[in-house]
Amino acid sequence: MAFLTHRLQDPALAQDLLQEVFLKSMRLGRGFCALDNPRAWLYRVAKNAVVDHARSARPHVELPADLMAPVPERPAVDELDVCLLRNLAYLSLPDRGIVQACDMGGLTVRDYALAHTLGLAAAKSRLLRARQRLRQLLVTNCQIKFDASGQVCCHIACTTS
Repeated sequence: MAFLTHRLQDPALAQDLLQEVFLKSMRLGRGFCALDNPRAWLYRVAKNAVVDHARSARPHVELPADLMAPVPERPAVDELDVCLLRNLAYLSLPDRGIVQACDMGGLTVRDYALAHTLGLAAAKSRLLRARQRLRQLLVTNCQIKFDASGQVCCHIACTTS
């Protein structure tokens, strides 16, 4: 009782929480006698009861109904998805195929090379050139701007239809 009274500074509340601790120990039944250190268990249960009481006693403030959650802003590079899909159509079939397979489909360059009877170096070169052509289309059609570190910082909506 002194443990709870000291923590809560309210003897009546301490008595109520002590009753809860007693009930929890009674619910444990014969398991209470099997505990390695029943005294430590009682203190832990009492401490948890104090913490639970403090949490439930915290005042809750109702938020206004018109308060909207902030919409996270997508990075500029993520906004390119529509323009990217539109500009893929302007690539040649082999360029579009390797970009879609390796960059969008998750196929490794090695697997692409094996599937298309190419050497690994040839497949890497083909993918690099296809990416360069796609990048040029995106820069031209979406007016992509890059920051000092080479990352996409901004663009306009795709101008091709």
